Amino acid sequence: AAWEQKAGEKAAEAEEIKLLCQIPSIEKMDASLSTLTNCKKLSLSTNAIEKITNLNGLKSLKILSLGRNNIKSFSGLEPVGDTLEELWISYNLIEKMKGIGVLKKLQVLFMSNNQVKDWSELQKLSELPCLVDLNMVSNPIEEKHSLDNTWRAEIEKKLVKLKKLDGIPIVRQDEEDEG
Repeated sequence: AAWEQKAGEKAAEAEEIKLLCQIPSIEKMDASLSTLTNCKKLSLSTNAIEKITNLNGLKSLKILSLGRNNIKSFSGLEPVGDTLEELWISYNLIEKMKGIGVLKKLQVLFMSNNQVKDWSELQKLSELPCLVDLNMVSNPIEEKHSLDNTWRAEIEKKLVKLKKLDGIPIVRQDEEDEG
């Protein structure tokens, strides 16, 4: 209701909803989210959210921004698996990639400053057929392999459709030959 007053439109009809840095912080993604049927971009960054929930009614959602929260897993994304194209989830507590595979249209995944440590977890990103832009800066796995200069080469081998890694375009040998 407060958002509707401030924005001057009904939340259920809005295509973009921003609830950033709320005071008091949003702690739960409650059932009222399911009324946002027209919402294409939902921004809930810089709050205290621990779990992704109640996305059932968001049939049009393309961009979900959940950066700077306390999220530990990808569970709860299933309802937007067929529509979500961008997930901005940097500065959270994610260590495991379980559940990411449901996002069949995901093109952009920004998840810098999380807790991913293992290649076996990153391998789950190969389940995403449309992923072209990935940011993993300041995850333990990226820091470790950037130090020994193997990070980019390993990711390029594992995720062959990727076009951008950590903000830098990927130029593959076959693309150079064509140009």
